[in-house]
Amino acid sequence: MNNHDIPSNEQGVSESIGFMLIFSIVIAGIAIVTLYGYPLLLQQQVGADEKIMEKNMIVLQNDIKSLAYKTVPFKETSLKIGGGSLTVYNSSYSPSTFSIDITDLAGTTHYLSTPFQSGELRYESISAQTEISLQNGAVVLRPRIQPGSVMLAEPRWFYDGPTNTMVINLINITSTDLMAKEGIGTVQMALVGEPYYNEIYFTLPPPIYLRYTTVSAQNFSVAWDNYFTEKLDMIETPPGSGIYTLPIDQTRAGRLVIKRFDVEIQNI
Repeated sequence: MNNHDIPSNEQGVSESIGFMLIFSIVIAGIAIVTLYGYPLLLQQQVGADEKIMEKNMIVLQNDIKSLAYKTVPFKETSLKIGGGSLTVYNSSYSPSTFSIDITDLAGTTHYLSTPFQSGELRYESISAQTEISLQNGAVVLRPRIQPGSVMLAEPRWFYDGPTNTMVINLINITSTDLMAKEGIGTVQMALVGEPYYNEIYFTLPPPIYLRYTTVSAQNFSVAWDNYFTEKLDMIETPPGSGIYTLPIDQTRAGRLVIKRFDVEIQNI
């Protein structure tokens, strides 16, 4: 039997079956890509947004350093805020992230005029379930779904052993309004007010303690504890108390320098 002997209606059925087979294969391919490939692409995008914001926060940290230590009057940085929002939290009208008090052994001599409370610039990612905070001159990261935090960039604190000198720089982020931004933003900041400065000389340094107290639910205490104990060789006594002994050598003369700077976020 040749093609001329096949009824026309049977030729149409054959073409329809071929079309349905090809169409089914295409749909199955799209379904597989959607099921396995699309979530992977989303995950990669979320990871890319988080890495970009880590770098952005370190750029903003350098801007703050320029204001505080190089007497630059004003800094402005444009950045992309992807996968979440960037918010200014002012310690004066919202619960601060933490407070720091520096006292003697008895807690009667306070080397700060008042306990220092830190405002912050905080990036919150709903998709990645992470928070990246620029607080007290440091950049720290905290996962929302599990405890713990890590310091991505350290503040400018140091202890100099030969001169027995401890320098503590405190940086508070302030703003006149509560501000938040998504997408493309421009962070404008300036140093405001007179910096607080206290320099104490000791003939025989007494034990000096730093008390770190978490104030809000945004707990970055693990990152700060690691910084105090591992980087600055402070000792937490008792463990878990948030009270740290400064590494000043008590057997010889020493010096403690405390500086505080207020940086105002004027726009984002």
